Amino acid sequence: MSLDAPPENPSAGLESQLRRSLDRVLESLQLRLALLGTEWEAEKLRLFSGLAGLLMCLVLGAVALGLLSLALVWLLPAPWQWLMALGLAILYGLGAWAAWRWALVKLSAPSGLFEQSLAELQRDRALLRGGPDV
Repeated sequence: MSLDAPPENPSAGLESQLRRSLDRVLESLQLRLALLGTEWEAEKLRLFSGLAGLLMCLVLGAVALGLLSLALVWLLPAPWQWLMALGLAILYGLGAWAAWRWALVKLSAPSGLFEQSLAELQRDRALLRGGPDV
């Protein structure tokens, strides 16, 4: 049988090509889902490690700030202690408000989650349409 000869059963050749095409599509889908899962895990680990660092920073910072404030109040003469405590409370309140505003701005901005997966899917769509590789 020569290589140029048509197959004896044309429907068998078409079925075989369809099976291979479906296999390739499913393999591509499996790879994209695996990439999506990997990106999800990386984002989750980044988030949890960032939150753990933030929590440690908050605890240590609060202890340091409390002890420093207590020392400043004790160092002043008795008539001025209440004024220093009031000033520190106002200063800390303003700092808390500024931190709250900063956190709201940061949390409202998109993080670009799944960028690689979306880029791969876009590239796949361009290839299926017969366009150039993106």
